[in-house]
Amino acid sequence: MTTAQAATHSPVQSGQAPFAAIHWTENDQPHSARWRSENGTPAPDTVICVDDQISANEAFRLAESGTGLLWRGDYHNARQLLLALTRRADRPPRNPPKPPVDAAESFQRHRQGLARKAAILSKLLIQVDAEHRIPLRRAQDVQQACLEAYGPASETYVVALKELLGLIGAHEWRKNGVPVPALGGKKIHPHYGVFSPVRGEYVKLVLDAPIRDKSLAFDIGTGSGVLAAVLAKRGVKQVIATDQDPRALACAAENLGNLGYADQVKVTEADLFPEGRAPLVVCNPPWVPATPSSAIEYAVYDPDSRMLRGFLSGLKAHLSEDGEGWLILSDLAEHLGLRARKTLLGWIDEAGLTVLGRIGIRPQHPKTKDTQDPLHKARAAEVTSLWRLGIKG
Repeated sequence: MTTAQAATHSPVQSGQAPFAAIHWTENDQPHSARWRSENGTPAPDTVICVDDQISANEAFRLAESGTGLLWRGDYHNARQLLLALTRRADRPPRNPPKPPVDAAESFQRHRQGLARKAAILSKLLIQVDAEHRIPLRRAQDVQQACLEAYGPASETYVVALKELLGLIGAHEWRKNGVPVPALGGKKIHPHYGVFSPVRGEYVKLVLDAPIRDKSLAFDIGTGSGVLAAVLAKRGVKQVIATDQDPRALACAAENLGNLGYADQVKVTEADLFPEGRAPLVVCNPPWVPATPSSAIEYAVYDPDSRMLRGFLSGLKAHLSEDGEGWLILSDLAEHLGLRARKTLLGWIDEAGLTVLGRIGIRPQHPKTKDTQDPLHKARAAEVTSLWRLGIKG
């Protein structure tokens, strides 16, 4: 094992944007590189170089203490070490805490456990050159995956192996696509950082709900563009799909073009609503009021229900007189004790809206049947609903 003392991370300049950098000493020489983390993980304050000789127990002890482990050995052995660190991070504590008093506490403990695990696993580091290549033995080709997530590189950088493997997985999703039954089995190709429509029940709700006026629809927070595509498939003459994330906008435009809906659907940047009114306004906001810890989690967690409340409070001003707003929302937050049904109904009423109807469906994903999942009780009771909202008379 080669070790190096070291040191700090600091902002450095690359082009016009400041980036974090990590510094370490290797073979008695100082080194530094750009730190990359799409999920906002801070660079380790201390970094040492390690190789195949380090034991999993020693690596775990160092990672748990906050030390970054810059890998200098065989690439496949690094992946094996990451698996070993994962097993150790998953072990139950020797002195387990008292059982949670309610579902909300179970959820908070679950999130804290995930954050601790992520912090430990993020300490195993890989250096990547300016061509998005890994200069290690038996390293896999990551050029396209890194290019899709990071864009062109002009300098060497360091990334957590766990994040790098996530980039590779996202590249495979994008390359292979996700079949969507509501689109006749045609595929959506999610980009890195854009939520993948692997849970099809909410898409089916949009496929089945009755549409009274097919002249125009707004799809708020379109993401991959899947709901806009379903609306177009159902014969809505014009769909305006909005998002404020550049990755989502590019992803939706690509998917809608590939599906043949580019002329029918206009993808536009907006914070929630476009200008004007429509007889149908659809929104599938993040379902759980909690703080995201990574870019992809913004599709799941909505701090203080900001997007949900923004949609409800602005809907009346963007609906035609007899129009409908479709809110696609899971009640998982209710079962976790994070948001009461009474609160949701109060927000709807305060926004000058009324509930015209509701269609519900139970999720089919494997976690609903996993009794070892700490959130199993809430997941087993979950129902995803399409709320049909109108303007109060």
